[in-house]
Amino acid sequence: MRTPVTLVTGAGGEIGHGLITRLAGSARPIVTIDLAPLDAGLHKLVHREFTGSITDHNLLERVLAEFEVDLIFHLAALLSTRSEFTPITAHHVNVEGTLTLLEFAQREGESHGRDVRFLYPSSVAAYGLPDLATKTRVGSIREDEWNTPRTMYGCNKLYCEHLGRYYARFYKQLAAHASGRVDFRCVRFPGLISAMTLPSGGTSDYAPEMLHAAARGERYACFVRSDTRIPFMTMPDAVTALLALADAPRERLTRTAYNVRAFSPRAQDFHDAVVAAFPTASITWETDLKGPMRSGATDADVADLVRGAVAKKEAGHGINDPNFVKPQRAMYAIGG
Repeated sequence: MRTPVTLVTGAGGEIGHGLITRLAGSARPIVTIDLAPLDAGLHKLVHREFTGSITDHNLLERVLAEFEVDLIFHLAALLSTRSEFTPITAHHVNVEGTLTLLEFAQREGESHGRDVRFLYPSSVAAYGLPDLATKTRVGSIREDEWNTPRTMYGCNKLYCEHLGRYYARFYKQLAAHASGRVDFRCVRFPGLISAMTLPSGGTSDYAPEMLHAAARGERYACFVRSDTRIPFMTMPDAVTALLALADAPRERLTRTAYNVRAFSPRAQDFHDAVVAAFPTASITWETDLKGPMRSGATDADVADLVRGAVAKKEAGHGINDPNFVKPQRAMYAIGG
């Protein structure tokens, strides 16, 4: 007889650490899939660990044969920054991987006769407003507004939301006897901040990177302007949101994808909080040109930004300073 379990993909990532720690307090065994082995602290909390890709059909067949899965947390993804550099790989992992797992969930539900709850962390990258003036004018937006993402990651996430809605509500709607077995539930997260894990390639990573660099006694060059303001949520709150949505009675849910938000500080606010906690922290600001250009900056605006950045540079970039610390990225990557 197969063992009833909760399946967590991408278990070794930022959300996975917090989620598995919380799930381990329940009596339900946890099975994980990740490209890399889990660290020792997580490994001892799970019933079974599979090392491999969610796009590996043979691996999923093994899980199907051994376990009765009726709750899935699909966390595996290629995040925003890496997705921009490798859009084809991003599509393969984020879209094809999710589609493969949705079909896996459908087959699991058919095998044990119960719907499979499928929890999916999406992103505010699913939105896309054309410029800063529009963002200021429209203010808060609802789930179905401005769904015109401008990044590969956002496109992937939005499409997967629609795939989940299809499996939950319209699966094989022309077939005579098909019955959908996927209970898809999605949260659109803002930037997430974890004190326990290192960031791994998200657009909002400057906030946790500041914190972790300061804790290690390293200099940090922030890749956004000090007045940049985007929404964030702490990892414990994000895990709570996922678990609350997983536990909600299906009849009370009116949609398959939900917004969630917490707070929207400036990058300078993060800087001030980190310096207050680590008084010797050294945090500088790189000059963000992509943001203004994407928001409609004129040539004159960009020229002013470049002149201002050059004027603030230390002579020789401070290389001869006895306290100089080599940047985390090469100078050509940060405009040096």
